[in-house]
Amino acid sequence: MKRKGWLIAFAAALLLTLIVVPVQQSFSAEGNPTATAITQSALNDQFHLDHVVKIYVPSTVKGDIPITDAAHQKFVDQTLTKLSGWFGGATAIPGEGAWVDNHKTLIKEKVTIVYAFAEKLEKDSLNQVVDYAKKLKDDLAQSAISLEVDGKLYFIE
Repeated sequence: MKRKGWLIAFAAALLLTLIVVPVQQSFSAEGNPTATAITQSALNDQFHLDHVVKIYVPSTVKGDIPITDAAHQKFVDQTLTKLSGWFGGATAIPGEGAWVDNHKTLIKEKVTIVYAFAEKLEKDSLNQVVDYAKKLKDDLAQSAISLEVDGKLYFIE
């Protein structure tokens, strides 16, 4: 009887070890096969940029009044120019944004996400981006402009 209890305890411990250790490794950076593959690949010695800044350019004024495609493109080009000047280049991709207004109505609009990658993000360059987002907010009479930095979304009011 004692041997059977010991055998069950050993089997349970072995089972837990086989389940817990792989799960624990999948959540650690050292056990991440993708991170290891990148550092051991041809990308290891390549120049890379660690940061990304994104400005969501709306296609409306006052929150829900559409502007022309030409006017929207003017603001997209202006944003591409600013981010390219500050970070060396930028990309614009189309999207669709939505929110629910005070009357519980779904408001949808075309947005263009303009983004740039950066090697370093310093206080001065981030302040320039925020100042530009505030200007864009005023030019489009928006309550806020969405600004994303390294995966965090900020509402610039």
